[in-house]
Amino acid sequence: MKKSAPRTVKIGARGSPLAQAQAKNFAQALVDASGGRLACEHLAYTTTGDKLLDKRLQDAGGKGLFTRELDLAQQAGEIDIAVHSLKDVPSDLADDLDIAAFLDREDPRDALIGPYSSLADLPQGAVLGTASLRRQAQALAIRPDLKIIPFRGNVQTRLKKLADGKADATLLAAAGLNRLGMIDKAAGLLEIDEMLPAGGQGIIAATLRSDAPDWLAAACAAIDNPSARLAARAERSFLKRLDGSCRTPIAAHFSLTETGAVMAGEVLQEDGSQVWRAEGALDRRPSEADAEELGLILAEDVASHRASSRNLNKAIS
Repeated sequence: MKKSAPRTVKIGARGSPLAQAQAKNFAQALVDASGGRLACEHLAYTTTGDKLLDKRLQDAGGKGLFTRELDLAQQAGEIDIAVHSLKDVPSDLADDLDIAAFLDREDPRDALIGPYSSLADLPQGAVLGTASLRRQAQALAIRPDLKIIPFRGNVQTRLKKLADGKADATLLAAAGLNRLGMIDKAAGLLEIDEMLPAGGQGIIAATLRSDAPDWLAAACAAIDNPSARLAARAERSFLKRLDGSCRTPIAAHFSLTETGAVMAGEVLQEDGSQVWRAEGALDRRPSEADAEELGLILAEDVASHRASSRNLNKAIS
């Protein structure tokens, strides 16, 4: 019997080296799981977020800036699957799009780049380059003497800015450095207890149209990682309740333990002067609903503490 030709799946992603590396990782997993019955074609897109290098994301519209063009391409049928860094995906998706697969989570920690291996080692008044409002707030909460300047662009662009002496150090996701084979650029890794990651950091997510054919949905389901999906559900639940956009310094991290799961989430003032944090645990293997509920419970706790702080500040003033 003549072997049928593999079906071609069109995969879209941002054009940055990291986004393309992630798309290729996803495509390889898809092809391997299909036993060669699928082949992938790659399309690269320049998003609005990629073009805006002169302003902070929160000033230009937030997270959707990195996904909008891909969403439109998917809705128009130009691509079958869009591959994203989960932390770039807004909490609310378009009604006709669904996250169909989450790949295994890479190292979720932040990496410090430069001649210093920890924030404590930075000189007094050192310049830290970052465009992340979360990283800015967390760094200032630890070291209020630091001067923060915006560092936009892909990994290579930010490393060049650092090499050009525009800052003393910068922060990048360890996951991205690992996927690019550049983790050796990190002088030190900040532990999760020291700097809580962005919700979804280290997870690759793929979206499908809601009316995608069954064979394509099944192919994505075959490479979906259950642990990453649980983490995504919990962390995105936390973000959604607290307006987890690039306009809010917010962080969340969920992980499984031998007996259940633990999670922490926090919201900060931009200048790091206040941190509202909540932690929780489950003593059983969570379902997706359990994970989502844990994220929501922690978010409500943080929201309550923020509201109390605001009321107290109003009373004092």
